[in-house]
Amino acid sequence: MKKWIFSVLTILGIVILLVLPKLGLWNSEKKPSAKNDQSANRASSALPVEAMRITTSKLDNVVVITGSVQANESLELKSETAGKITRIYFEEGRAVKKGDLLLQVNDVEIKAELTKQKFNKKLNEGIEFRQRKLLEKEAISQEEYDNALNKLNTSQADIAVLEAQEEKTKIRAPFDGIIGLRYVSEGALIATSTPIATLYNISPAKIEFSIPGRYSMQVKPGQKINFTVESDTSVFVGQVYAIEPQIDANTRTLKIRALAENTKGLLIPGQFVRVELILGVTDKAIMVPTEAVIPELNGHKVFISKNGKAQEVMVQTGIRKNILLEIVSGLHPNDTLITTGILQLKNGLDIQITKMN
Repeated sequence: MKKWIFSVLTILGIVILLVLPKLGLWNSEKKPSAKNDQSANRASSALPVEAMRITTSKLDNVVVITGSVQANESLELKSETAGKITRIYFEEGRAVKKGDLLLQVNDVEIKAELTKQKFNKKLNEGIEFRQRKLLEKEAISQEEYDNALNKLNTSQADIAVLEAQEEKTKIRAPFDGIIGLRYVSEGALIATSTPIATLYNISPAKIEFSIPGRYSMQVKPGQKINFTVESDTSVFVGQVYAIEPQIDANTRTLKIRALAENTKGLLIPGQFVRVELILGVTDKAIMVPTEAVIPELNGHKVFISKNGKAQEVMVQTGIRKNILLEIVSGLHPNDTLITTGILQLKNGLDIQITKMN
């Protein structure tokens, strides 16, 4: 009886081993569905890319140009009259005040003539006084008195002429400033064309520069500029005060001048400067890496990620700033911009974002 039961159990075990695998009930692993196969194939063929989330930021519209420092006022000193220099009162490189006597040309002859005319004036004053008294008594004619008065007036006019000529022998500072190097010495004979020295007023300093004519409508007096001088990292600030009323026909540029504080004398006329002119400010600008923008014949385009696919978007560009480019239209905040693999992208291509910047 036991042998019979054992034989039955053995036969049942063999049947189970042979039948269950054919029915698919023995294998515990599930076969992947067709849908899963397609997803896996799509994932394996998707282009790996990096992307960034579009945000807005503040953007200064800055034009960078070169220019030069100029003196607020500068003047080459020359004498109004020819003659010998009798005295030089200024020192090279020193500050002077408006009205200070700087140089004296020989005026001996003019002073002698002036003394003579002053004596004549005193004599003519006495004659005019006596003739007036006689006219009041009707002892002389009106004509005789008029002749005496004319001589007095002539003497006064001659004195005024001589005083003006004497003043021309002196050179005075027309404004506060610093005297440069002198080119003459005491005792030298000079003409009216002989340069003596140059007087500079450098506080404030003028900054002169030119911008492309296309920006002419965006610059106004009162706008601020930032600038640096060559071989120095210090940033100076100035303010536009004058704009040339026409664009240069040859260079197509507009000349502008600004004033900058220079009480410490750090800005020297002739210095080369790098100017940043702020034309405007955009509060919500979209800036993207320049390598993400593709130039085309009809404009520019970028690729964004949408539902796992690359989507081509035409954009309008604006200001370029270092490695970033402003997008004026075409993109919106929170768009996902693709930044790598640009040359391999095409519209509708499957992509896989590996890094979000």
